[in-house]
Amino acid sequence: MSDLKVDGFKSSAFLAALGSSFAAYTDAEKKNQIKKTNGVFELQVTNGEGKKAVWTIDLKKKGEVTTGPPPTKADIIITVSDDTLADLASGKLNGQKAFMTGKLKTKGNIMLATKLDAVLKEAKAKL
Repeated sequence: MSDLKVDGFKSSAFLAALGSSFAAYTDAEKKNQIKKTNGVFELQVTNGEGKKAVWTIDLKKKGEVTTGPPPTKADIIITVSDDTLADLASGKLNGQKAFMTGKLKTKGNIMLATKLDAVLKEAKAKL
């Protein structure tokens, strides 16, 4: 899943690992995760140089991570800096605190954002 890495984005290594984690799920694990989450997340990430990259986490149909926007409308769009996403991925920052301090912005079904935190923790434990 190295095709998920985008030069200049430190959080892309985590997203590539997340994609690998999803790919390693058994069909039953993937179906369970999709059933629990049931959402498509679009991550719009901006790095320190002002460059923007987009990843999609599909936990509605496919159970995968891809680069670029989703083919259909995302259930939630999360706008975040590369540094903040890296801190969220490493566990230095929690999603709720990032949201409350304005470091993470959402558009769409905000309740899905709380589910994403659990997905990230579970996938991280599998890595």
